[in-house]
Amino acid sequence: MSLSIGKTWRRVDGVLLLDKPTGMTSNSALQAARRLFSAAKAGHTGTLDPLASGLLPLCFGEATKFAVDLLAADKTYEAELQFGARTATGDVDGLVVERCPVNFRLADLEAALPRFRGTVRQIPPMYSALKRDGKPLYELARQGLEVDREAREVTIHELTLLDFSADRCRLRVTCSKGTYIRSLAEDLGKALASLAHLTALRRLAAGPLAVSDAVTLEHLAALADEDRRRWLLAPDRLLQSLPPVYLDDADALRFVHGNPVRSSGLPGKCRVYGGHRLLGLGERNEQGSLRPRRIVASA
Repeated sequence: MSLSIGKTWRRVDGVLLLDKPTGMTSNSALQAARRLFSAAKAGHTGTLDPLASGLLPLCFGEATKFAVDLLAADKTYEAELQFGARTATGDVDGLVVERCPVNFRLADLEAALPRFRGTVRQIPPMYSALKRDGKPLYELARQGLEVDREAREVTIHELTLLDFSADRCRLRVTCSKGTYIRSLAEDLGKALASLAHLTALRRLAAGPLAVSDAVTLEHLAALADEDRRRWLLAPDRLLQSLPPVYLDDADALRFVHGNPVRSSGLPGKCRVYGGHRLLGLGERNEQGSLRPRRIVASA
């Protein structure tokens, strides 16, 4: 969908926690939210498949500078699996390509789950945005092609069985960046001498951000502009996992002009403030030199 012709765009800085509905691409959700806020600049912090619903943090204006910092955060999902069938895409949107009887019991499923906790090796699905020779794998898959994919290490911090009945189960998963829940479903099916695919997926959290604090597009559209803007969080909401550093006026001026300043504390990334105003993202070395990495433009 194209953006509105003749629309007046404005500077909007902040983070919106959106509860994305199923059936909508992440980019469509982003553009719909952007139109509601008339935001000149917008981006998201990692996509959700159209099948998936739940937390999609969106960034406007200066907050887009920190979107990459949330990409590496752990994610929490609630997933529904159906056993006895494998699909071309690993989820319910794909054609069923193989079926088998479901002969395992609850005790078998509970016994299989521990092997998928911790650090595991996972082969990404063909229907993914990973690239081979510059082409996304999903484009090759749509041409009926399948190429070898190298297994990658991911970490599954939590894998909890929430419900099981006959040929279906519901799981809660907290995992590292790069984990494919569709691959987890298929691998779990294989471990049970069966087949499996994903039938529903909802993202509950991304790092410190939770879907319980999110808002739907439908609700936003019903609000007046002033009330809608109350849903925007400050750009530094994406940086809450990093320690804060507060600079005096002289050092703050040096920092925003791209110069390093002295700072005590442990080495690593930090969020930097001048007074109570976010200046940007900095990185401190072992010698106590704090260098700017990304600077927030003043209003």
